[in-house]
Amino acid sequence: MHMWMTFAIIGVAIALFASEWLALELVALSVIASLLLFFNFYPLLENGANQLGPEILLSGFSNTALLTILALLVIGQGLHQSGALDGATQFLSATRRSRAKVILLACLIFAGAMSAFLNNTPVVVMFIPVIAALANRYGPGAGRMLIPLSYITILGGMVTLVGSSTNLLVAGLVNQGSVMKIGFFDLFMPGIILAGVGTLYVLFIAPRLLSHDEPGVNQQRHSRDGVQFFARLEIHDQHKLVGEQSRGGLFPSLKDVAVRLVKRDHDIILPPFDDVTLQAGDIVQFAGTRKQVTKLVNLDDHGEHLVMAEAAIAPASRLGGRNIVDEEFTEQTNCFIIGLQRHRRMKRDLRNRIRLRPGDVFLIAGTRSNIRKLRLDRDLMVLEGSISTLHDFTKATAALVIFAAVVIAAATGLAPIVISAVTGALVMIFYGCLNIGQAARAIDRRIVLLIAASIAMAHALDKTGGASFIAQGMVDALAGQSSTVLLSALFLVVAVLTNLLSNNATALLFTPIAVGIAVSLEVSPVPFVHAVIFAANCSFASPMGYQTNLLVMGPGNYRFVDFFKTGGPLVIVIWATFSAIAPWYYSL
Repeated sequence: MHMWMTFAIIGVAIALFASEWLALELVALSVIASLLLFFNFYPLLENGANQLGPEILLSGFSNTALLTILALLVIGQGLHQSGALDGATQFLSATRRSRAKVILLACLIFAGAMSAFLNNTPVVVMFIPVIAALANRYGPGAGRMLIPLSYITILGGMVTLVGSSTNLLVAGLVNQGSVMKIGFFDLFMPGIILAGVGTLYVLFIAPRLLSHDEPGVNQQRHSRDGVQFFARLEIHDQHKLVGEQSRGGLFPSLKDVAVRLVKRDHDIILPPFDDVTLQAGDIVQFAGTRKQVTKLVNLDDHGEHLVMAEAAIAPASRLGGRNIVDEEFTEQTNCFIIGLQRHRRMKRDLRNRIRLRPGDVFLIAGTRSNIRKLRLDRDLMVLEGSISTLHDFTKATAALVIFAAVVIAAATGLAPIVISAVTGALVMIFYGCLNIGQAARAIDRRIVLLIAASIAMAHALDKTGGASFIAQGMVDALAGQSSTVLLSALFLVVAVLTNLLSNNATALLFTPIAVGIAVSLEVSPVPFVHAVIFAANCSFASPMGYQTNLLVMGPGNYRFVDFFKTGGPLVIVIWATFSAIAPWYYSL
């Protein structure tokens, strides 16, 4: 009864996850509640103790995989908030459109190659912003490329012994039992074939199975990115632009913006700027996009943990016809004006001499609470969706150092990834790369509940004997079949179950079964053990199949069905490829 009830709950859960009839969070909570209620009133007793009590079914909330993912999400948010990866993404995004697709594919392949020797999770965290920036700028969109990023790192992990924790777990198990030894490159030849075929699918087929962003969503999100604001930059004594000389009529550090004039004492210097050296006390007026203006404002030390917003001057506003007076505006609102945008052309003049008109848009910086207060100001209309955090670029280097330390510690085995990730997240918050509120917003509740529900289902399937029932059923059904058929069937069953249980739990369950099949057939256990390793790594068809799937779920705005419709065919492709090459490679 316990086993069949577990099967029923899991079956209904998978159907609801796939149909999206209910929100993912509600389905996950319903699964947890159903298992808690059932095993409370019908306990699974052994030696008088309930084997599936609340402490077991709720253990997913303290699982190390969950803590690792949440900590890495916080670290990723710290990299974003500090602008640490802006240089790389801007460099890649500045590439010509004709080369963008090649660079995008090269990044994916490089991520797959790295994952053969490094833990997949930090590799994916490293590449998410780069892949997303290129994909959003040049075509397919992040929603079409982040699942392929996760998949290609999983495929890369099949190639070497250290490519996945599953590989090491199975190797340790068979070595401990004196069954066989798995060397560092023993998996390489079949692994590289499987990874190669899978990579072709991931690069050229998977993106076509993923939907475009909803019409207008991505466009609306970036609709104002290219709008030009008229801004000013005051060069103080310690400013890094002090002493910068013009070259070819331009200032090298300001090449991405249009410098309109430089005010020095009572003189105004107009372009082209020949033999001009910036000095302390100069005021540089320029036109640039919001992102460009934001970066330069941070150079000018306007503060940290501020937010930026755009506010339009309302019709019949008292500001109409008046000049911009920065000090007065700051005194009244506790915010300050960064830039001004006008739909019509503005004359070349000092900003404080420009007369404001209804419809002009201020780019404003201030604390979140003071920006909210501006909504009550009848003279200004804060534009919806325009509020964003002002990056503190002074923390960018520290964020990169912290991230590198986390990756190195995890890759070298200096500390388990859960310890290095949690410590790295804590250091980022303490150092000011992001604040507590930003860290909290980085945590996706869907991931928390999905992992907790999947671990509860895995425990129930294991303790009630459901997983063993499936495994034994496969062996009984295929009794008397050739070793080739048994090997192919074993691979398929493990590949399906690894998307329901964890990959490590599936590997632990089926490794002894694989060895037993080989012994009964009087053949080498090598192909059967390898089949378990490769199949347990086929965690493509569900978001809870592998940590990297959960990491890309939020940034890619994915649903459960997205993983099923792209990962399901990939599982079949890898299974068919292994079934085709195994008789040749293992001489069956």
